[in-house]
Order: sequence, then C-alpha cells, then structure tokens
Amino acid sequence: MTVPAGIDVNVPNAARMYDYYLGGKDNFAADRAAAEAVLAVAPEMRAAAASGRALIERVVNHLVRERGIRQILDLGSGLPAAKNVHEFAQAAHPDARVVYVDYDDVVCTHGRFLLTDPGRARIVHRDFLEPETILQDPEVTGLLDFDQPVAVLMMFLLHLVPDSAHPHDAVAEYRKALAPGSYLAISHAANDARPDYMARISDIYERANTPFTPRDRPSIEAFFGDFVFEAPGLVNIWPHEALPAGVDPELARTGYGGVARKP
Repeated sequence: MTVPAGIDVNVPNAARMYDYYLGGKDNFAADRAAAEAVLAVAPEMRAAAASGRALIERVVNHLVRERGIRQILDLGSGLPAAKNVHEFAQAAHPDARVVYVDYDDVVCTHGRFLLTDPGRARIVHRDFLEPETILQDPEVTGLLDFDQPVAVLMMFLLHLVPDSAHPHDAVAEYRKALAPGSYLAISHAANDARPDYMARISDIYERANTPFTPRDRPSIEAFFGDFVFEAPGLVNIWPHEALPAGVDPELARTGYGGVARKP
C-alpha cells in the first residue's frame, strides 16, 4: 500500500481497521494488530463488517429506487470497498450523484484514484464536524443542490465521534440545512445490550486515530431529531437470524440503524 506524505503508519486507523475486517489490503501492520485485538474480543466483527456493507447497499437502493433520491452526501465514507455508494446509486439510476466526505488522507487519496467521473461522483477532504464548511464547499455544491432533496448517509460514522466533539449538534446542523423531502440514514454501534463487551472494544480503539463511542438507543434516536422514520423505524442492524451459530443473541442489540425523512 502506498503511504501518502504525513501519514503515521504506526498509529492504528479506524478506516483501515474496517478495511482489514472486510479482507481488504489497504492497511498497515499497526492496523492489523489493533484489528486482531478487536477480533479476539469480537470474532464476529468480520461478519458484522460484511453485513454493514450489505446494509449500505439496501439503504441506497431504497432511497434511489423507491424514494426517487438522486443526490447523496456520504459523510465519513471510509476506504473504497468492492462496491461503493456511487456504484449502488448509479446502478439504481444513472443520474444519481454522490459526494463522499472524509477527513482521512489515505481515504481521500484512494477515493480520488477510484472516482473517474467527477460529474457524477467525487470525494472531498473535510471533517464531518464542520457542517457549514462542507455544505458551502464548491466541490460539494458543484454536484449537489441543497435546495432539492438530498440523502445524507452517516453509516458507521457517529460511533467514531466522541461526545466531547458534540456530534448531536453537528448532525442538527445538517438536518437544518436539508430541503424538505431529504433523508438521513444512520447506523451506529450500541452499548445498551452488552456494555462490558463494547467497553473492551472501546479500550482497544483508544490506541487508534479515533475513539470508539457506542451509545444507547435514546442517544442514537436523538440524532434524527424531528425527521420521520421510514418503516420499520430504528431497528437492530444485525437481526437474530443473521447471527453466526454459537454467537450470543444479545449481540443483535449492539447496533441500531434507521432511515428518516425531513417533513
């Protein structure tokens, strides 16, 4: 893997750890060591990561095919995978446009290499916690019209943002800026079912470039504000029937996800 200038490969990176769970090659020794430490606590993490990619595909297909969304802002997009949001979206409708946003240099370097049609998909190097800057960035507004409905994805992002960074305030700014008919999709790790288990994972992520902050269901639901949930509402992102054999059923409640519409 090519190392962009200024990258410290000795500090585990959450995006590259996720890439390792998915079986990718865009990771370094420190990322693999930290990811293996997580897998020692949570051996189902590989299956959870794969399930997460499938969830993103279902969400994008729902928004584009069934709700007529043609504009997507993917915040905290992470490293490119085998299939990505713009590929899901444009397979559902060729006019779909996607802007990825990530603050990680490695993510943006790989994203720019992958995205060959800037008129339909591009990546912007920004921090999710600066909504005003992102929403006014010419690279973003050159592709997305915020006077029209936009789907904002925060998939597996917010549990990498500590409470001290006030993520609820940042999400509220995005909600406020969106036109009626826009959508917000969130998936988030939860700690109300197995706080001990999640705390052990959080301890490992203390070594990484970003903390791991699972939250309880009310805190996750609060991110949606007054947006109206699509059926079935805020639900477990890993149903009981999808759990690997021998895995504690309570793990089904260690993540929630939902899609909601601005009235």
